[in-house]
Amino acid sequence: MHELVIRNGTVVDGTGAPARAADVAIDNGRITAVGEVAGEGREEIDAAGLLVTPGFVDIHTHYDGQVVWDPALTPSSWHGVTTVVMGNCGVGFAPVKPDRHEFLISVMEGVEDIPGSALAEGIDFTWESFPQYLDAIDTIPRVIDVGAQMPHSALRVYVMGDRGRDHNEPATPAEIAAMRQLTAEALDAGALGFTTSRTINHRDRDGNQIPTLTTAPGELWGISQALAERGFGHLEIVSDFVDLDAEFEIFEGMAEHGGAPLSILLVQQDATPDQWRRVLDRIQDARARGVDLTAQVAIRPVSLLLGLQSSMHPFITCPTYRRELASLPLDERVERMRDPQVRAALISEHASRTRGMSGVVAQSFHKMFPLGDPPDYEPAPEHSIEARARAAGVEPVEMAYDQLLARDGKELMLFPLANYTEGDHEVVRQMNLAEGTVPGLSDGGAHCGVICDASFPTFMLTHWVRDRTRGERLPLELVVQRQCRDTARQVGLADRGTLEPGMLADVNVIDFDHLTLHAPEMVYDLPAGGRRLVQKADGYKATIKRGVVITRDGEPTGALPGQLIRGPQTV
Repeated sequence: MHELVIRNGTVVDGTGAPARAADVAIDNGRITAVGEVAGEGREEIDAAGLLVTPGFVDIHTHYDGQVVWDPALTPSSWHGVTTVVMGNCGVGFAPVKPDRHEFLISVMEGVEDIPGSALAEGIDFTWESFPQYLDAIDTIPRVIDVGAQMPHSALRVYVMGDRGRDHNEPATPAEIAAMRQLTAEALDAGALGFTTSRTINHRDRDGNQIPTLTTAPGELWGISQALAERGFGHLEIVSDFVDLDAEFEIFEGMAEHGGAPLSILLVQQDATPDQWRRVLDRIQDARARGVDLTAQVAIRPVSLLLGLQSSMHPFITCPTYRRELASLPLDERVERMRDPQVRAALISEHASRTRGMSGVVAQSFHKMFPLGDPPDYEPAPEHSIEARARAAGVEPVEMAYDQLLARDGKELMLFPLANYTEGDHEVVRQMNLAEGTVPGLSDGGAHCGVICDASFPTFMLTHWVRDRTRGERLPLELVVQRQCRDTARQVGLADRGTLEPGMLADVNVIDFDHLTLHAPEMVYDLPAGGRRLVQKADGYKATIKRGVVITRDGEPTGALPGQLIRGPQTV
């Protein structure tokens, strides 16, 4: 008798093979049979008419703080995700000296838009070294598996002190050796790899550039050697690609010195709409020469969600808003903003809001779209605030103002920041079909006030496989393979991502016909009452982690079979 049998489902096994009718048997946390299972199960799930897939593997999250207080790691676990990997973009909370706690919180708050008050209250910092950090989170029962990577910013400041906060300050050979040794110790303790960042978009809470922005190649190559010494690990980097030749010399050097796969974040920017193709060409050229480079790509536009509860909207820097409205509870703020005099004042002040990112967003009405419910992440240009305003014979700023007040001030507007230059998802589709790419960039746990992309796995199924109308779709088997097997293999997790005998029993049972992605909403459930955008879904009939059912019909069972992943995993 098997412990659990999933009967009569349509199995999409994550290998890329065609979907087929089959049963799945599970014993001792592993898959023991896929096909026609004759023996009964102590527990059985009838999956007739349902999809059966591996649990999704999300390799780009920022749960480094949330992992301490949230055993469910929501919203990722609401979307069939059974494994997350954190410590990306070179930011995290270990190693750390006792007098640097606030600095690391400041970096995470600035780079990833996680409320500093929530981090300060939620993290107890009972650790100093990276191995101690892993030990601390290993003691916490959890719903799904979590893996961690060594973050460069924390490591640099730990070794170099205040000098390390200045990205222009070179590390000495002794300091590079110390960083390499600490990275080796982290790998020995279970770290999955090392990550860093070279983008000007990453700043701490006070606007300072992150410690790793322009670190010398020798520092990165020296640290990477720790992976070669241990014979495993994953490297991850984010870059602005200002000088492609110089950056790729660094990337290839890291991969070669580390003897390890390296993934590079890749998006399409409006200012340089064809650069992503040049970057991908360089990646594919390197792969042809045996260098293990991969692009992490998004599966929808990287978008800001603008609203009165969000971190950004077109009027957020207006003097009247900042002085009289920003601190009011939402219902009072909406009531005041409905006053014709307040409306006139804010609309008048808006015209001068032209500086910095907030100014760009405030004036770009052609890139603002009502999000709606169900949310539309591929809106046509004629649905923009600017186009709607012209059709209605009003100014775009007035249309945007009224849109913000809809649903009692809880309405959201979509602002595609990247991957939407042409006004559709064709570039995203091409990225996801290209050789040398893997889905990433969900940023689960991060950008709490303006982005909510932990729902990527559900979106891949609903939009790309079933619902897209403005262009070609993607095959179901490919979508599942990319979000399961391909992501798992990228970070060295060979024991999950497919439904095959011997593999970890991480499984989703999905009512594909009724799978629904709801609109994001703002909740205030972080420590210290911190806010975050979350997004829920219907249609997950069951999610199974290590052979244990963790959700039924979207509701948690209370089971906590998740574990800290220590190092690469084999079958």
